[in-house]
Amino acid sequence: MNQVQPQSREQGAAFRALVVDDEQLFARAVARELGRREVAADVAYTAAEALERAATGEYQVILLDHKLPDDDGIRIIPKLLARQPDCAVVVMTAYQTIPSAVQAMRQGAEDYIVKEATTARIVERVLEVRRREAVRRDLTDLQEHKRDGLLGRSPGVVNVVRMLEQVAASADTTVLLVGESGAGKEVAVQHLHRLSTRPGSPLVTVDCVALPANLVESLLFGHEKGSFTGAERSTEGHLEAAAGGTVFLDEIGDMDPALQGKLLRVLENRTFQRLGSSKLCQVRARIVAATNRDLLQQVRQGTFRFDLYERLSVFPVHLPPLRERGEDVLLLAEHFLGFYAQQLGKTVEPLPVETKQALLSYDYPGNVRELKNAIERAVIIAETGRIEVRHLPERMVRRPVAGPERRTPPNGVPVDFVPGVDTLESLERRMIQEALGRARGVKTEAARLLGISRFQLLRRLEKFGIRTDEDRGSEG
Repeated sequence: MNQVQPQSREQGAAFRALVVDDEQLFARAVARELGRREVAADVAYTAAEALERAATGEYQVILLDHKLPDDDGIRIIPKLLARQPDCAVVVMTAYQTIPSAVQAMRQGAEDYIVKEATTARIVERVLEVRRREAVRRDLTDLQEHKRDGLLGRSPGVVNVVRMLEQVAASADTTVLLVGESGAGKEVAVQHLHRLSTRPGSPLVTVDCVALPANLVESLLFGHEKGSFTGAERSTEGHLEAAAGGTVFLDEIGDMDPALQGKLLRVLENRTFQRLGSSKLCQVRARIVAATNRDLLQQVRQGTFRFDLYERLSVFPVHLPPLRERGEDVLLLAEHFLGFYAQQLGKTVEPLPVETKQALLSYDYPGNVRELKNAIERAVIIAETGRIEVRHLPERMVRRPVAGPERRTPPNGVPVDFVPGVDTLESLERRMIQEALGRARGVKTEAARLLGISRFQLLRRLEKFGIRTDEDRGSEG
């Protein structure tokens, strides 16, 4: 068996890799480095051996040499993916050429890398690919009735679903999805795609940050034979391949400035040209862009075109972060609990009160992805079917401990405490009322003064029955 074991096998490796290269010393060096990163790595030296391993093993990443002694590495990608459909293939090439990279990615490769790179860089590229793959899949299992991947009852999520349903009928309207990393932009475009198109129509994703500008241009527009060195045949781009479906431009804020102008012309005229061609082709796909950046701020800084920003902003959809979706936290947590219990063959109890309280008290900078990972980890390490607070990541349960005399939160809302008269609840109520007064009723500012999140403040307002002028105005 050509296998290099990871240095640590506690609870099994995070994922498994297959290194395919006829240079045996190189293949084993890469596999050893992967092992040091707790990745179980097998090696194969021929295409035949790689296909055999792919048929019997389970891999999340395949590092594949372009040139193998018994076949072309790129040519066997479809066969590998037929055996390992959820696997990410990274092609290793001796020379970085656009045609070979485009060909590899059209065959289904996730990425490519030049073999002259150090072993550490190759391993890091594998881990980058896995992180990107996790982002793509992090919410696709969420399904609730007709809303598919957008699980939640909070006003923010309900509004997102409503807006996607409104724009679905207008197939030519460009949609801009804006939200923090992990907030659900990928699942939102999947939902819009299902609403807008016929079953089986293509959804094509272009990662604007992970690929160089010249490769993005070739993938997006296609090219004619002879349009550049190595372009041995004409190839259609994603805009043509996605006819009748959706083109998803992920992380549009990172798009190369030179390419921004060409995309602007596509959005303005609904036409494009292949590289090396003067013929105009019609865009017959919806274009959806997504970003976690402030594009207007990038416009001010001169890194993003204002005219492109205007074209993209025809129909913006803002996905709220999880910290603003308080009522969805437990719904999502219970969903993930059931999902991973089934995946791992475990029987679990409903979340106990203490665990729910811990989950509700956290701000989730990593959004839904962070919650999902936390529940998965808890299901794995829980000795019984009861998920307790101690099974959650430490950062989610660690809280600053106030001293017995502390009556002023970090940003300063002092109140008088009357021993024997005041209770902790009455003290907390007066602190909240004082903060609201100082903030002139602005809840976000009041939360800042109290040193808590806006969501935590909203929960306390509901708990104490405190209403603000904003609440009374919305009722009128």
